Amino acid sequence: MAAAAHTLSLHNVSKHYGALAAVDDVSLTIERGQFLTLLGPSGSGKTTLLMAIAGFVEPSAGEIRVDDRPITHLPPERRNFGMVFQGYALFPHLSVADNVAFPLTVRKRPAEEKARKVQAALDLVQLGELADRLPRQLSGGQQQRVALARALVFEPDILLLDEPLSALDKKLRAGLQWELRALHRRVGTTFIYVTHDQEEALSMSDEIAIIRLGKIVQKGKPRELYDRPVSHFIADFLGESNFIAAEVAGRDGDGFAYRAGSVSFRQAGALPQDKQVLIALRPTKICVTQAEPADGANRLAGAIANWSYRGNEFHFLVRTAIGDMNVSQPTWRAQVESAEGQAVWLSWDADASVVVRDDR
Repeated sequence: MAAAAHTLSLHNVSKHYGALAAVDDVSLTIERGQFLTLLGPSGSGKTTLLMAIAGFVEPSAGEIRVDDRPITHLPPERRNFGMVFQGYALFPHLSVADNVAFPLTVRKRPAEEKARKVQAALDLVQLGELADRLPRQLSGGQQQRVALARALVFEPDILLLDEPLSALDKKLRAGLQWELRALHRRVGTTFIYVTHDQEEALSMSDEIAIIRLGKIVQKGKPRELYDRPVSHFIADFLGESNFIAAEVAGRDGDGFAYRAGSVSFRQAGALPQDKQVLIALRPTKICVTQAEPADGANRLAGAIANWSYRGNEFHFLVRTAIGDMNVSQPTWRAQVESAEGQAVWLSWDADASVVVRDDR
């Protein structure tokens, strides 16, 4: 079961509620067959944007196109989009097969075609043997698979998913993330996914568009966004970061030197135009040792102020001359004694950190 993929493009789309801009001049292209996630905190406008794409919200301005076809003012039923909601929205009195068949029934497809497509959709989500059960006889994960099968059975142009895994427990959610990603590869349909869960977005997406206050503030591949955030907000929202307010001291080889308090460091990359910069450094990119490192671009002395054991890693809060630093180390490679007051050294490479815009 595979569907033809389509490109979706938004051109200067806005949605205002009085003086509030829930979506603010968004332009975005989602290439055919891509899995794109709209990621942002609660109230950022990501669901409003998805509802505008689906046709349930009329934009105040702008245009939405599928390939070269404008759909801005088309009602939802004429867009040929599949939709999966957070709450599944299954009919409790209908069997699994009849729930999946519903979009085909509405479209008045012949009985033979309907039976064939329903079986194919259920096989796709590995529920072929549960066709006769009612939704209440299924687990939460199985209900979500039924909702997916129903959204795909009529071969939609684009599949829209509004936080479909958020009602599930963590372990089940992690398993379904793998399944949903594999499902996308099999069917080839363009997926547009909404979530506030950063790990979910990073693990599933071809690209992520991060939304804040109705605007897309950065779009790119997951690793690009994680390793090279452009602002304080993105570095802080998409995982944990340490932030170092510093003063540029001048060029240093293929990078530049900067000072934070009385300590000098080195940063890879072009020399910033501004004298004052903000450096973002992930806790996982810092090495912590008891002995002073013999090499390494950046070294900083400190003492463990607090620590926690998280199974696969230790997390340290280290008090230093430039402020508290968060450090995460895999358990198997931890080189320090986990004790408050323990003197340690932190070190990191010049390309481990990134200069970000201060948008606090």
